Amino acid sequence: MKKSLYFILCFGLVFSTFLGCTKKHKLDNETLVFNLETEPPTVDPTKTTDTTSSLVIENLFDGLLDYDLPNLTVVPKVAKSWDISKNALVYTFHLRDDVTWTDGKKVTAYDFEYSWKRMIDPKTAAEYAYFLFDVKGAKDFNQGKLKDEKQLGIQALNDTTFQVTLAQPVAYFIHVATFPGLMPLRRDVIEKHGDKWIEPQNIVTNGPFILTKWKHDYEMILTRNENYFGPKAKLKTIRCLMVTEQSTALSLYQTKKLDIIRNLPALEIPKLKTSADYRSGNFLGSYYIGFLTTKYPLDNKYVRRAITAAIDRNQITDLLEKGDLATTSIIPKGLLGYNEKIGIPYNVEEAVSWMKKAGYKLQDVEGEKQWVDTETKKPFPTITVTFNTNEAHKTVIENLQQQWKKNLYIPVEINNQEWKVYIDSLHSARKTPDRVGFHIFRLGWVADYPDPDNFMSLFTSYSDNNNTGWANPKFDALVEKAKVVLDPKKRAKLYDQAQKILLEEDAAILPIYIYAHQSMWRDEVQGIALNPLDSWKLDEIWVQRKTAQK
Repeated sequence: MKKSLYFILCFGLVFSTFLGCTKKHKLDNETLVFNLETEPPTVDPTKTTDTTSSLVIENLFDGLLDYDLPNLTVVPKVAKSWDISKNALVYTFHLRDDVTWTDGKKVTAYDFEYSWKRMIDPKTAAEYAYFLFDVKGAKDFNQGKLKDEKQLGIQALNDTTFQVTLAQPVAYFIHVATFPGLMPLRRDVIEKHGDKWIEPQNIVTNGPFILTKWKHDYEMILTRNENYFGPKAKLKTIRCLMVTEQSTALSLYQTKKLDIIRNLPALEIPKLKTSADYRSGNFLGSYYIGFLTTKYPLDNKYVRRAITAAIDRNQITDLLEKGDLATTSIIPKGLLGYNEKIGIPYNVEEAVSWMKKAGYKLQDVEGEKQWVDTETKKPFPTITVTFNTNEAHKTVIENLQQQWKKNLYIPVEINNQEWKVYIDSLHSARKTPDRVGFHIFRLGWVADYPDPDNFMSLFTSYSDNNNTGWANPKFDALVEKAKVVLDPKKRAKLYDQAQKILLEEDAAILPIYIYAHQSMWRDEVQGIALNPLDSWKLDEIWVQRKTAQK
């Protein structure tokens, strides 16, 4: 009773706070109110690792290349053209000379040279540094083995020519030039302001919008960049709210205080599907469960296999009812390498068998079944699962808890954390797993570029985005080999082999489903198209309100 009353009071407080804020702002045809859902951990392109930060960055900055969505064709942006050498090692980008920063200075190839080198600089500790390890000297530079920057294959030849030299040909490398983490950056601004360079009073950007206000954990204001080199944003202002509770966001939307909500309360989706405002479709993203593979008792691969086999993924997607596709593959459907036959399927008998192989015996203890270590005679410990605060994640994790208890007799506790705290916890788990209070976590991965390498390199031993602690040299070698193979069929076979190691032999992660969009916006909001990368180009959106607020 106290818990329910507390929720009602908190909901009312949060709702009234945002309602009061929105009353101060008139909704007109020049303004869009958009829900970011949470505070972006950063808008520093080099240091971003999450989709919320990337969404903002993609609207503040322009990189070398971009995608024509939804067909995923690579198109020019700051680079007006590019050349690739016959041996596929040298990429030369020819930049426009009319692109300026928001302080009026010209964007040059030297801004890209600084940004790309900053990504692999060990002092930066960028989690995406491994994205550039195929560049000549980049991996050695990042690991401190190479000190001379001049030996790197990253070079501005002049103000309008940027050149990248690879150590080996890479099948998908042109897509890397679209990556939000490799936007141009101003060395002078970053060196002057340090970590504070991303604050509105300091930040200098080159994209369609300018960051004019950032009230942390509450709201961001993006304003149209009137000096943008390309077509100007159709809207003057984007108000980005940070409403974490999906039910609160829905209420704000239904009272026309929000124009777009990107995620919906799981329990409301069956009813919302009947609305003309409901939009859905799968995209290139996978939702998975990660295991701390160096932490007892998940340091035993048979335990991980058992935990995986005990889960009926369809039960979860049916419960969510938002169109997600249950999967045993980490590579999503729609990409080369997707194979629905790979991975450990739901099989309770197999799960029990693997627990026995792990060295546990099932016994009746005070009327309940319990696994006991056959050597130490100690009971199987309670497993703790953590997740970032979100209603849909809570639904998933609670269902996993129930299935593990029912199907495998494993006691499970769950806890949740706010996004920024959660990210810090995962970083700590990667370095010191025994010091964190959990064994299992949830994460999702949305394609940065439409190639299976984006999902497979995530779990290599050198990836700073690999939070499991798992490492397998055979897996690394297969992923490295697949990068340079141009024949799609041969690449697919290599990814099959790699996925079998990751998902079957070592069971380092448990894929749950391939994401589906489930958003809402009214017909008065125009210019939006769902796309495979779940990208939001806010500069292409416009509003034709039937009645503007007064």
